[in-house]
Formats: sequence, C-alpha cells, structure tokens
Amino acid sequence: MYDVIIAGAGTAGLTAAIYVQRAGKKALVLDGAGYGGQIINTPEVENYPGIPKIGGFEFATGLLEQAKALGAVVDFEEVLGIESVEGKEGTAPKEQTDAAQENPADKIVRTATHCYRTHAVILATGLTRRKLGLPGEDQLLGKGLSYCATCDGAFYRKKTVAVNGGGNTAVEDAVFLAGLCEKVYLIHRRDRFRADEAEVRKLQGLSNVELVFNSTVSGWRTGENGKLCSVQVTDRLTGEHQELPVSGLFVAIGQVPAGRNFDDVVAADENGYILAGEDCRTSAPGIFAAGDCRTKKIRQLVTAASDGAVAGMAACSYADLFTRN
Repeated sequence: MYDVIIAGAGTAGLTAAIYVQRAGKKALVLDGAGYGGQIINTPEVENYPGIPKIGGFEFATGLLEQAKALGAVVDFEEVLGIESVEGKEGTAPKEQTDAAQENPADKIVRTATHCYRTHAVILATGLTRRKLGLPGEDQLLGKGLSYCATCDGAFYRKKTVAVNGGGNTAVEDAVFLAGLCEKVYLIHRRDRFRADEAEVRKLQGLSNVELVFNSTVSGWRTGENGKLCSVQVTDRLTGEHQELPVSGLFVAIGQVPAGRNFDDVVAADENGYILAGEDCRTSAPGIFAAGDCRTKKIRQLVTAASDGAVAGMAACSYADLFTRN
C-alpha cells in the first residue's frame, strides 16, 4: 500500500516523489523505460534557474538520488492500467473536489507483474519521439536510423550524417554531431527554425553543417549489409528529389504524449494529451497529471518540475481524505 503512486520517472515524476516524501507520505515511482525522461539525453541544460549549466544525465541522476534518499521507492516497471476500487469515478475536472470529499476511492495500479493499491495516482509519463512513418523504419533502427543523437552519435564519428527536424532538439543534435562527424545535413520542412534563438546561434558558423530547408525525408537506400547509405529528400516547394549520402539519420521531428494506457481512465484531447489545468487535476478524482503529458502551452524542464510539486502536494491532500473519513 502506497499513499501515492507516480507513473513516470522523469523530471515531473521524480519532483512529485520528492514533495510526497517530504510531506510524510509514501511514494512509489514506476517507469518501464528507466529514469530521467527526455532530459537524460540532452548534453547540456542551460535554462534551469539557479544552475547555469548541467548535463541532462547529471540533472536526472541527481533528482533520482534525491527522491530515493528521502525514501521514495523507484521501480522500473511500466504502468499498464489503473482501476478504481469502488468503480468508475467523476468525469469532469471541476467535480473532482466534491466527488473526492464525498467518497474517496483507492486505486489499483497494474504492471506486468504486480498490482499495487494506492490512495492517489500521478501520471507523469512524458513524451516519446515521433516517427517518420516511412516503410521499413522499425527495421532500420540501429542500422543507421536513430532518435537520440547523444545516445548513438559516437558510432558515427568522422562520418556523414543527417538530422531531420527544426526545433530545439534537432538543432541541439546537429550542433552535438558537428563535433563528432565529418559533415551534418540538417533537414527541415520549413524555411526557418522553431528552435530558441540561443540554440540557432550555436549552429550558425559551423562549417561542417549544411542546411536543407523546405524539405522532407521521403525515403532511403541501404547497402548490401542492410545499413543506411543514403536518404532521399524531397523539396516541398518544387517537388524535386535529391539523394544525400549519409551513414546515419537522426530523427527529431517532435514528440507525442506517452499516456495511451490511460485513455479509459482520464480524459484527453484529440492529440492524446491528458486534460488537466495548472492544478494538475484530471477528470478522475485522485488522479493527477504532471509534466509534458498534460495539456499546457509551455513544456520545459522548469515547468515539469513545477507540475511535479503541484501534483505531489495535491495528491497528498487527496490521500489525507482517507484518514479523515
């Protein structure tokens, strides 16, 4: 029995665990993908208040160690489902407080090997990388195709690679790979980047980066060994094709929420983001959403930490209802 179970061991989830433990409650954090979330693959973090520069891995590891030192239990299992002990609950976020006060209900959290009972649940499942959707994409993974430059970039040292995308991740990946590779193509479907100006300035002036604007990756070619040897790029304005000889393709075209296991538990928008406001309350009493998986305008490290604090305290308040009833 845990007071609060947190699905997701990224910044929001681990921050929530810290606040739950400091409130004198017992927290269990579950994440089948390990800890850290997306930030663990970022080489340098320079926009977190009070910390001028820190590696993403170092930041995530520090959060993990802090949560565990306070007594939080962290287990690397994926949450597969959530059920209410007393049946289905409220359907509108505004009804959560009243419904909870009248009849607070425990939750059963299921993984592949365990069923845990808890008073409150925090969904902090974050995002996953968006795929290109091209034929053979899954088969090419690890054979020239990657979604993580910091994870796999070292395998392409002194080779030619391409990065697909135009946001912060894509620009950061291109800058990182430029320090390892002979040449980097940065392919973007628009004529300007969506990345922060500070990140774009880092990219400018790198002599071994070639920008390919208004273009999309439309295919690829592999060699006899089954590994990537070139990508086909299509100009969105002219329809013209060109083939870029590369050994690696790093896809950074956006992210999608990783919380589809809970579609039957909490309400979500048309894109799959869990409906929850700044108070982190979802459509189900006792279930809260924190971090990048919830509906919000700004998805940054600092807002994930903020959500974790808000959701952690809200979950503790809900758990307190069980001692008062």
